[in-house]
Amino acid sequence: MADSEPAYRHRFEEDLIGLDPADPEAQAFAAHLDRMERCGPTFTIEASLEGVSDFADSSNRATGLRWWLAALIAALIVFGVAVSAWHIIIAALAWLSS
Repeated sequence: MADSEPAYRHRFEEDLIGLDPADPEAQAFAAHLDRMERCGPTFTIEASLEGVSDFADSSNRATGLRWWLAALIAALIVFGVAVSAWHIIIAALAWLSS
């Protein structure tokens, strides 16, 4: 296995029989299989960040309505974090002033 080849290409050789390994669509399919069969602990911070990374990668590949939906979800998450931070700041100021 060459250093430039992804590890999942050899992992899915049986699933990709008959496909050209240099074909971008076959490589994308192998990457898709790798994402679908990945099973690690999902309860760690690293796994949560990896999930966010997968969401960002998939939203970058999306077009049209899917892209707008991904952008809306990201905006709602940021808005929720901002509202939560605002409430924490107000509660902390009220506690400090009493």
